Amino acid sequence: MRLLLVDNSNTRTKFAVAEAGRLISPPERVPTADLDEARIGRILAGLTFEAAVLCSVVPAKAAQLRAALAGVPTHEVSHLSDLPLVIDYPTPAEIGADRLADAVAGHHLVGAPAIVIDFGTAVTFDVIGKPASYLGGVIAPGLAAITESLHRRTALLPAIELAEPPAAIGRSTVEAMQAGAVIGYRGMAREILAALRRELPGNPSVLATGGDADLIARGLPEIDQVIPDLTLLGIRIIGERNLAPHP
Repeated sequence: MRLLLVDNSNTRTKFAVAEAGRLISPPERVPTADLDEARIGRILAGLTFEAAVLCSVVPAKAAQLRAALAGVPTHEVSHLSDLPLVIDYPTPAEIGADRLADAVAGHHLVGAPAIVIDFGTAVTFDVIGKPASYLGGVIAPGLAAITESLHRRTALLPAIELAEPPAAIGRSTVEAMQAGAVIGYRGMAREILAALRRELPGNPSVLATGGDADLIARGLPEIDQVIPDLTLLGIRIIGERNLAPHP
């Protein structure tokens, strides 16, 4: 079955087509704020698929995507999906669809225990325990949210491009902000990982994904591997499981 995978996140929405267990072309990335009925229609018109899997954390955009996919067999990722993980969490309905997709992909790749970090608009840490179970995790502000907040809430600090600082001692305002953001963010991630490891039996594998994953993982050896399209992998696995033809 040829599946359309839609990863509708706060910052960007990815459209990809998968067949025979793999993506058949690079994902198309669109700023989520730019999505409207016409833009969605143009994107879908250029793709060939038999069914769709929608993973959304933006309700207003999810409604537009559902409308565009009317008439197409579609599964929407949620705690009600048939998952290869048990949800061991007091309020499953609160878990973001993207977090479930990340956890499913992480377990598929490395088993359990594992921790998946998604460096996006928010940074999420999702914990997979033994036997295959989703246990919960951590939500913190994303790296861009921190730097943008500094710019908006101060009179003199500029908007900056996130990049590796040349040194911890900033020799300009921009360098000082980059050092605070990147080095400070690694410190936050390292401390959260240490706390999770203390509470999680075994020696968990740590995977990372998301727009800022490469930058942060560069100085964070605690991360074993960066996988850019990890969420799409989870969406595909969930879609294949829930849309498979029944005999």
